[in-house]
Amino acid sequence: MTTEAVLLHLRYLLIGPYPNGPLAGAALTLWMALWACVMATAAGVGCALLLDRLDATPGLRRLARLLRGLLATLRAIPVLMLMFWAYFLIPMALGVSVPETATVVAALAAVGAAYITQSMEAGLRAVGAGQRNAALALGMSPPQALLTVVLPQAWRIMLPSLANQWVSTVKDTSLAYIVGVVELSTAASQVNSRTVAYPAEVFGAVAVLYFLLCTGIEALPNWLRAGP
Repeated sequence: MTTEAVLLHLRYLLIGPYPNGPLAGAALTLWMALWACVMATAAGVGCALLLDRLDATPGLRRLARLLRGLLATLRAIPVLMLMFWAYFLIPMALGVSVPETATVVAALAAVGAAYITQSMEAGLRAVGAGQRNAALALGMSPPQALLTVVLPQAWRIMLPSLANQWVSTVKDTSLAYIVGVVELSTAASQVNSRTVAYPAEVFGAVAVLYFLLCTGIEALPNWLRAGP
């Protein structure tokens, strides 16, 4: 009976009322996590490369310190609070409506980018100055040396850290309940309210779904690192 109760609501845990309603559950969790991971990775790598160039230019080092200060602030702010501010304060301050799902993705991407920037900076430093100097000695410009010689090596070095950040992003989607997004954890709470008698079974199934999502996402950077 307990298994039947979980199976009865499994579709709702996976996709919510879709296609007769909005996408929810595990599918929405994965959708938000994927977008947040892509945006955070692109922004994080971009910020790390920008900081590398700013540090190399004496007149722009103050700008680098300001950017690092902004990134440190994002790392210090709880994701839950950032979602709350974005969803409730931006409409009040600017008079614009902010979609719930977009708010969650933007908040996760901003915090993730701050952490990925730090990881990528560490990867760039780990490559060592010798690689860059050798590329410059071969006639490459500083941007060419950075993008074609240093960055590919730094990317492989920081992939394990990147995997950790992506997995953390998947789990942080559970905070989306604060703005009314029915992701996997919220869907599980709704199912538990309906069944009442089977909380262990319902949340046990949710734990399995989170495990599958996290291990699947973690396998991607590990596969990239093991590739040619």
